[in-house]
Amino acid sequence: MITRRDFLRRAGLTAAAAAIINPFDLFARTMQRKVAGSNNNISGSKKMVLTYFPFEAQLRHVFTIAGSSRTTTPIVLTEITYEGFTGYGEATMPPYLGETQASVIEFLKKVDLSRFSSPFEIQDIMTYVDSVAANNTAAKASVDIALHDLVGKIMGQPWWKIWGFNAANTPNTSFTVGLDTEEVVREKTREASPYKVIKVKLGRDEATDKMMINTIRSVTDTTICVDANQGWKDKHYALEMIEWLNERNVSMIEQPMSKYMLDETAWITERSPLPIIADEACQRLADIPGLKGAYHGINIKLMKCTGMREAREMVSLAKALHMRLMIGCMTETSCAVSAAAQLAPEMEWADLDGNLLIANDLFKGMVIVDGKITLSDKPGIGIEKL
Repeated sequence: MITRRDFLRRAGLTAAAAAIINPFDLFARTMQRKVAGSNNNISGSKKMVLTYFPFEAQLRHVFTIAGSSRTTTPIVLTEITYEGFTGYGEATMPPYLGETQASVIEFLKKVDLSRFSSPFEIQDIMTYVDSVAANNTAAKASVDIALHDLVGKIMGQPWWKIWGFNAANTPNTSFTVGLDTEEVVREKTREASPYKVIKVKLGRDEATDKMMINTIRSVTDTTICVDANQGWKDKHYALEMIEWLNERNVSMIEQPMSKYMLDETAWITERSPLPIIADEACQRLADIPGLKGAYHGINIKLMKCTGMREAREMVSLAKALHMRLMIGCMTETSCAVSAAAQLAPEMEWADLDGNLLIANDLFKGMVIVDGKITLSDKPGIGIEKL
């Protein structure tokens, strides 16, 4: 006998076979052949060189979620050079991701790009990078982002154009307010005044959660998105909170319960007046079919899914399964945030404010205009190194 969840998984995997075909793969192979046979300065016989160095992002405020607080985020920045072009990438490691600067650098030492003759071999290169070691998703993303930036620069086009997206369709980004005291929450809410959506971290306890919302509502009526960060432990309590939040101009809920509590989350999703979006429960492409029916949609983060290549495939699969889409980030520089922004035209929600939360950004990239993600024509991921 086939259970409902088995059926959904099988249906999802069938859809995946059709959904993850990337038209760019065909274009890239054609472009690669042209490059290799031409007399210009990007001969396929040259080699790519990967370099990397540690960096520590300094946060403007103490950042607190349901399970931790921090004032810095460790990062490893990457560069891939090829025939006079340089692509930039980034691995950022908040504590819950399970990676460190040391683990990322150790992983990157094992990556040998000299075995590939052209950066246009993105599919083959990232399949190889993914096979170097298990997990290490942020480390893998740092290679993927730099590779996409490099290829986009060689082509002279940004990735939103290469993928055929419409830059006018980008959503507003939210501005994140972490768990804090009433005074600090008011300050952060006023700081968020240029934005049309506020993302609020909840999940500590009922008194704190309601204080957070009530404090924000004492300052502004701006639309709120809630991220409970797996903090709610009982499905009945979670549903009561969601119903309470629905009365206070909240538009959606991320990860209300533990990622392991799939049946309880499905129970909530069936009854919720608000969309329920998977965050911690959705890491990579293979996770998506099992989430169909338990969540309304998914939050895609480059540091979790190994970068832009797989993120693009996740978009296709989620759409095939009629699931709603959000693009998110960690506390990142404008490098990784701008890479994620290339996918923004396909999203219903966006939380791409990680670069706004740090005080020592090394890049200039995607900008927010009147609260809206605004993409440029700059090639690659659209960044400049400061």
